[in-house]
Amino acid sequence: QLQLVESGGGLVQPGGSLRLSCAVSGFPLDYYAIGWFRQAPGKEREGVSCISRSGANTNYADSVKARFTISNDNAKNTVYLQMNSLKPEDTAVYYCAASTHVHAGTLWEYDYDYWGQGTQVTVSS
Repeated sequence: QLQLVESGGGLVQPGGSLRLSCAVSGFPLDYYAIGWFRQAPGKEREGVSCISRSGANTNYADSVKARFTISNDNAKNTVYLQMNSLKPEDTAVYYCAASTHVHAGTLWEYDYDYWGQGTQVTVSS
């Protein structure tokens, strides 16, 4: 059974940084494309970033380009989301998800089959 566990969320001031981790267990990380999504109160869940099975291809939502970086560590079976220059509008619950049938990764939530429980990120002064 594939499991994903997010960590690294918290409270940070505007302009600060956080690094989220998504630990994958049950199968090797390179079996899956991994995506990061977020959902703010009262809003729909949106795709933030994704990374392909090989780790060679990444994609970002326009709202986070040049501020967020996704990466993977196959030895640790973990995907990271480095978030810099955080803004109050980045406040949300962040989820990682795994896709068994999309190689390159997408920002469409319905391409993903397994989800973590989420981690809260709050950007506030």
